[in-house]
Amino acid sequence: MSIEAQEGEDQWPYKRKDIDLSDNVKVIGWEHHAGGGIIYQIQVPVPNALRWVNAYALYTEGKGYTIIDPGMRTVEAEQAWAEVYHALDISGQRIEQIILTHYHPDHLGLAGWMQEQHRCPVYLSKVGYDHASRMWGKNRTMSTAMGELFTLHGAPVETLMQIYGHMESFVAQVTPLPAISWLEEGDQLFFAEGQWQVIETHGHAPGHMALWNAELGTLIAGDHVLPRITPNVSFLPDSDPEPLHSFMEGLDRLHQLPVTFAFPGHRYPFAHFHARIEYLLQHHEERLLSFMEELHLPTTAYALCASTFGVPPQLSVHEFRFAMGETLAHLIELRRRGLIQEREWDGVRQWQIL
Repeated sequence: MSIEAQEGEDQWPYKRKDIDLSDNVKVIGWEHHAGGGIIYQIQVPVPNALRWVNAYALYTEGKGYTIIDPGMRTVEAEQAWAEVYHALDISGQRIEQIILTHYHPDHLGLAGWMQEQHRCPVYLSKVGYDHASRMWGKNRTMSTAMGELFTLHGAPVETLMQIYGHMESFVAQVTPLPAISWLEEGDQLFFAEGQWQVIETHGHAPGHMALWNAELGTLIAGDHVLPRITPNVSFLPDSDPEPLHSFMEGLDRLHQLPVTFAFPGHRYPFAHFHARIEYLLQHHEERLLSFMEELHLPTTAYALCASTFGVPPQLSVHEFRFAMGETLAHLIELRRRGLIQEREWDGVRQWQIL
């Protein structure tokens, strides 16, 4: 099944070829006009409104496949990979390594399952693995800490148990957690006959990494820059103290790269990379201004979240977790800029302009 053509596609540095499999999975091969092998975009199904997440497979002659962000572990995703293994002869050629741009379950979830099958290394940032362990490891603490954080900022007490149950639901989708080899800023990786530089971007996820091929002008962007969706930027307990600032710094850094084509974690690869970064920066500046207009009187983050994004029952617990985290991230950025202050009143945090 072919995908819808996009504006300016005839001028892109990559040409695409759709590989027809079942309705459970779609694979698109992207071949650079100047060479450099084929990047296979694998649309791995996920059980939420996004419907699928992008995994990527790149072949290195004599070594095997590099898999990037294999997806969330579900029965449907395992079945999808069985089809991909057959279509690309991955089982015959073997998997050399798995690279994770970040620790979120729709990217990391299948890595341990795939590692057990192929005995291959899995690369992730140390910060990313620390967060995955706190969220879904044997001694996980993040769900309780997150519930307590939201309650401190005005959410109803019952939110704590809702958050706990929601976070626990992901454990099966990331089990087993893989054994990790560390991925660090500035690392040089060699696969698909090319050199890829590791660039740390943070913000959307602590320890988020993008992969840059300067020769091809190609960026594997993870979720830091997406062509249609605005990446969530959330404040988490005992994590990046200023996540929106980190995210925007990462955008500024990526904007300096001469990227001609980007492969994102969601939706389709795209060429309007710099314009998209400019939009994202403007979007967050506008959100910050809109928050300022709401803070003439002391306001809790929960109340601000309700007026901006919504809260349960309008939102699912999953959506609320992202919305509340994003609200806090913007409030913290306004505080960093010296525009607002917070105080605690009767055990609840409130925010107000200076």
